[in-house]
Amino acid sequence: MSKYTTFPDSSDDHNPFQDPSVTQHSSNTGYATLDLYNPFDNNQTAPPPPYEATSPAAPPAQTPPSRTTPTEPRNYGSYGSQSAVNATTADLLKKQEELERKAQELERRERELNAHALGSGASRQNNWPPLPSFCPVGPCFYQDINLEISQSFQRTVTTMYYYWMFTACTLLINLISCLAVFCVDPNNGVGFGLAILWFLLFTPCSFVCWYRPVYKAFRSDSSFNFFAFFFVFFAQLVLYVMMTIGIPGWGFSGWIVSLAALSTSKAVGAIMMMNAVLFTAQLAMGIVLLKRVHSMYRQTEASFEKAQAEFATGVLSNQAVRQAATNATVSAAQGAFTAPR
Repeated sequence: MSKYTTFPDSSDDHNPFQDPSVTQHSSNTGYATLDLYNPFDNNQTAPPPPYEATSPAAPPAQTPPSRTTPTEPRNYGSYGSQSAVNATTADLLKKQEELERKAQELERRERELNAHALGSGASRQNNWPPLPSFCPVGPCFYQDINLEISQSFQRTVTTMYYYWMFTACTLLINLISCLAVFCVDPNNGVGFGLAILWFLLFTPCSFVCWYRPVYKAFRSDSSFNFFAFFFVFFAQLVLYVMMTIGIPGWGFSGWIVSLAALSTSKAVGAIMMMNAVLFTAQLAMGIVLLKRVHSMYRQTEASFEKAQAEFATGVLSNQAVRQAATNATVSAAQGAFTAPR
């Protein structure tokens, strides 16, 4: 029954490693490995070749890695990014300037509204000239360029104010120059006296006659004040020409008088020539400012017809003029009734 069973008997087991060909090959160390000898090849009659130990192959020569200089990574978008940053910065600065201008304009309007909120009966206190409190004479005008003048005209009005101060200082230096000439030459007393007169006369008159008109013209867009400024300031420029020339005996330290004083005293001549330079600069600056004001006048709505209308309105609204006209009319009516027939 055992030979009909599924599992073979233990006595029938055959060990494949006890095969003579395998044992012969394993016991003989002179043969090569199984890769060179095939025991199952029946056609092979010659013994297998002896085993030859192969020398290990030499490793390939390793070339040293080439040293390369590290380069900075290229950023192909850096130029465009920098341009975009610059454009954004410029836009931000422009917006900041616009916001600052708007803030200044709002502050000016707020101060103006606060001033008007005092009521129609309240009047602004005069603040120019800035005299001390113990002075018996108080200020005569109210002046606030940041409050009363539009922002587009503030720079021009401020420049005109500084120009007036420059002319006053020039007249003061002219007075000192004429005093120096009088100390050297006592016969020049007339020039020294006229220099005192020009300083005391032109300093307040220039402020009232051409600076205040241009201030009021830009404050209220007044055509009449524009024309008053142009007329008086042009006459002032003609006088500046005479000052620069320096006619002897007129009290002006111009070029003619300065060059003549060099022969008498070099120190006095140098002082007078410095004054002549100031007169020349005063004349040049006056011409430039006149052209600037005229160009800004043409941008406004001022005209000669409006100047006539403003003059008529101002004359009729003046209380002193109306009172004088009323008195004249009453006197004429009384004279007509009392006249003998």
